[in-house]
Amino acid sequence: MTATTTSLASARSRDGAPGLRGAPGLRGTLSRVTLTAVITWFAALCFVVVLLGVFVSVLVTSFATHWGGTWWPDGLTLDWYRQAIDTPGLARSIVTTFEVGLAVVALALLFGVPAGYVLARRQFPGKSAVMLVMLLPVILPPMTYAVQLAAMMYRIGLGGSLLAVILVNLVPTLPLVILITVPFVEQISPDIESAAKVFGAGHLQLFGRVLVPLLVPGVVAAGILSLVRVLGSFELTFFVSSADTQTLVVTIFGKLSDPGGVSASLTAAMTVFYMVIALIGLAVSLRFSNPAQAFTGAAR
Repeated sequence: MTATTTSLASARSRDGAPGLRGAPGLRGTLSRVTLTAVITWFAALCFVVVLLGVFVSVLVTSFATHWGGTWWPDGLTLDWYRQAIDTPGLARSIVTTFEVGLAVVALALLFGVPAGYVLARRQFPGKSAVMLVMLLPVILPPMTYAVQLAAMMYRIGLGGSLLAVILVNLVPTLPLVILITVPFVEQISPDIESAAKVFGAGHLQLFGRVLVPLLVPGVVAAGILSLVRVLGSFELTFFVSSADTQTLVVTIFGKLSDPGGVSASLTAAMTVFYMVIALIGLAVSLRFSNPAQAFTGAAR
């Protein structure tokens, strides 16, 4: 009798307590949680909350009739967007932003990807110096060379033109694409290229049909980062652009600098246009590749 009771109790403890069966796994998971992981996730959560808070604040301000001292504006309206659309030069600056962004990214990829391939595959004297020189426009503040570039553009007669805006934005963007491309090329085994040459592939066929498909994640990652940099480029564009070639960020700065003052809601409405352009560029880029896949591929 005692043995039967003990066996039944053991069976109930094994089968009737599913929570206890998972307890060892739960304890193992909790034991692997470190203080560093907690701090990292907490910092990431704070960053996301602040970022969303800023975005929501700008978005609500762009619709607010009046907002001050309260958690919610007194009313909502679309008049600020109508005024933003009617602002002289705003529509043109949006078009210019797309033109400059697409042109700079296309040219940077066109010349930067082959250059990155050469730097990754070839060894030559002074290679480290070349890499260092290319790194300078990426890490230095644009103001350190914006004035000199603007003076050169006006000296050769390109100041104020769309071509000048594109060229000055290529100065930091092209090295950025090259530096991003190099590690992706280094992950591709040279044996793949040798096999393609054995089967009769020429240089153009090797690059276009073999290397480019393998480099697509890296190319997309470089394109996304280049587009983000161009959209946020203020100093380089400000010094060489004219009223007809200003990008949206320069136009917004001009409205903020108006001595007569400008409504915070109107500024927020123009800023929303700027954010929408950035999100459109990001969505188009993500349509073709996943940047996370690109960076994990480079790590491998």
